[in-house]
Formats: sequence, C-alpha cells, structure tokens
Amino acid sequence: MTGRAGAGAGAEAGAGAGVLPVVIPEFTVESRPFWDGLAEGYLRLQRCADCDAVVWYPRGLCPQCGSVSLLWFTASGRGAVYSFTVVRRTAGPYAAVTPYVVAYVELAEGPRVLTNVVDCGPELMHIDQPVECVFDAGDDGRALLRFRPVIS
Repeated sequence: MTGRAGAGAGAEAGAGAGVLPVVIPEFTVESRPFWDGLAEGYLRLQRCADCDAVVWYPRGLCPQCGSVSLLWFTASGRGAVYSFTVVRRTAGPYAAVTPYVVAYVELAEGPRVLTNVVDCGPELMHIDQPVECVFDAGDDGRALLRFRPVIS
C-alpha cells in the first residue's frame, strides 16, 4: 500500500490525462475509521465477529447476518480489476482530466469497491489486472482510496 501525499496536486492519472481531483465525501460515524485509515496509509475494512463476513461499505450492521458486532481490520490493499470503463467526457472537477478509469476492484478479502485506477493509461487496462491500493491525499490531509497496477 502506498501513500501519495499531494496526489491531488501532482500524481498522474494515466497517459494523456491530467491529475484526478481529490474530492472527499463527508464522514459518518460508521465510516470514520475507514477514512482515518486512508489518511494514515492503511485500508481498513469491517469484519463481522459473528459470521466472519467482510463488510463493504462501512456500516453499522452486517449485511449477511444482521449482527452489530463489526470489527475493523487492516486489509492487504491488493485486488484485481473486476470491471472498468474509461471516462472520456464528463462535467465538474473531473472534466479537465479525461480520459480516466473508473473500475470495480475485487479486493483479496472479497468485497468489490468502486474506485479509480491511476498510474496506467486506459488502453493498458484489462479485466483481472492485479492492482494495489494507493492513497491520494488532498490538501487537508484526508485521502481517497485508488488503485494502480501491480508491476511484477
């Protein structure tokens, strides 16, 4: 897992693309440990103490068994591209950085997360591509979870 402090101000998104903005959503009580982990350079997920299911997205109860006994753990930060699309045209803060990749990454722990894949030109993306997480930090120290290809 790699931190990319200042990535919002200088990390390359891919061939021909600009820098992806770091737009951080508001935290909830349930999601704060996840966001705090990203700011510290760790991917933290929840696991149900009753049925052992890994839970994504952060929430107050297990979607498998309904238990409220959820524990936080540090995940590997590794996964594979499950599905992706290349965004070539959009509005808002991302408009100036096209093309960029939006992907579902299946984590080694099981859940699939919607994210960006960076440090890779869109033409090089493929399904089942091994990826590892990076943490793109904004100016305020908060970070977003993104992924980049694993280089063997």
